Amino acid sequence: MDPELSDTAPAATSGGWTGPTPATAVPPPDTTTVPQAEPADDALARTLEALDRAQETLAAGGPVAVLLAGLSVVSLALILAKIWHLARARPAPCATLRRALGEWRAGACDEAVRTIAGARSLPGRAAHGAMADLAAGMPEARAREEAWRVAGDALDRLRGWMRPLEVIAAIAPLLGLFGTVLGMIAAFSELEAAGSRVDPAVLSGGIWEALLTTALGLAVAIPTLAAVNWFDRRIERSAQATESALSAIFAAAPERRAMRGHEAWHEAAE
Repeated sequence: MDPELSDTAPAATSGGWTGPTPATAVPPPDTTTVPQAEPADDALARTLEALDRAQETLAAGGPVAVLLAGLSVVSLALILAKIWHLARARPAPCATLRRALGEWRAGACDEAVRTIAGARSLPGRAAHGAMADLAAGMPEARAREEAWRVAGDALDRLRGWMRPLEVIAAIAPLLGLFGTVLGMIAAFSELEAAGSRVDPAVLSGGIWEALLTTALGLAVAIPTLAAVNWFDRRIERSAQATESALSAIFAAAPERRAMRGHEAWHEAAE
């Protein structure tokens, strides 16, 4: 064998190739980070810190801030209760009422009463009472009076819990302004007591605490006023739908009587 070839040839052993191995591709390190869930201890610490800040804010605002915080809790409870109340009362008109009114105008009185009997909306219940009374032969004047009485009582119950919300929406900004005036009085009193040794921090801190109550008052009044206006609109739509349904029922009552009289005359003639 050629010695030069023998010197450069890789040595073979019984275990296989002993020379340098080819380099293998190493994948780059994964730099993406998987978001870790926040530990329960950190969440609890953040919650306690937020509660401490809220307590400090209420303490800085004084008794007026505490009163406004209580009003905010009452307002939230009343708003949630009113939403539940309106959801149960179903003040909006329904398709069943429109179908029953069409049958009533067409003279199918019994079918209209059966159709509207399953209505759950407030206008539907009022219309069912009026149709049932007229179909039973009650005089129109008495049926009209009874229908409007029942509808008025239902609408009055629907307006329940609105007055406390209106009061909170009206007095919350006034309480905030009252707290601001009290804070300004306290700040200028401390400024006067300081005399010639005036510290601007005393005045600025007092003004900050005074304006805090105004912000709290507006924070309570704005959502409460918005909820009151929304509830008023829902109740107003219910009243309009009830009035329209009852007017349509009693307007068609003379036509229904004339139609029945005409049918009776034909039966007698035959």
